[in-house]
Amino acid sequence: MSGLTLKLNPNERILINGAVIENGARRTSFTIKTPNTHILRLKDAIHPDDAKTPVSRACYIAQLLIAGTTDPDRGRKQLIIAIEQLSQVFDDRDSRILLSAASEHAVANNAYRAMRKLKELLPREARLFAAQDQHDPVRRSSAG
Repeated sequence: MSGLTLKLNPNERILINGAVIENGARRTSFTIKTPNTHILRLKDAIHPDDAKTPVSRACYIAQLLIAGTTDPDRGRKQLIIAIEQLSQVFDDRDSRILLSAASEHAVANNAYRAMRKLKELLPREARLFAAQDQHDPVRRSSAG
């Protein structure tokens, strides 16, 4: 059994089966040998209050699956639905490729890889919202 090797930077935090673990002052690596361990790098985590956009909410669902804090079947279904909804908005070629990969990972129960693909959409989503705000005078006046 090979396991998952994690390489941590100094003072980096990770969540392993619900416990927050902080690395010491030096870079380190270790291998998780136990299968089905729930591991989340906290630098990759989205705070629940920050999951305000469709893409960040989909990432948050994936994060809950990774951390093991939601029912796996229910969470996977929610993630797949969220990805399908995103695919109706993001219709450019590059976004479709990312969403297709995220969907494949979600179906294969690999929430971490799905989340990584979804996170690549966050800058695109931010640009879409920024462009929408520029063209919508009501949103612009209420934002200030």
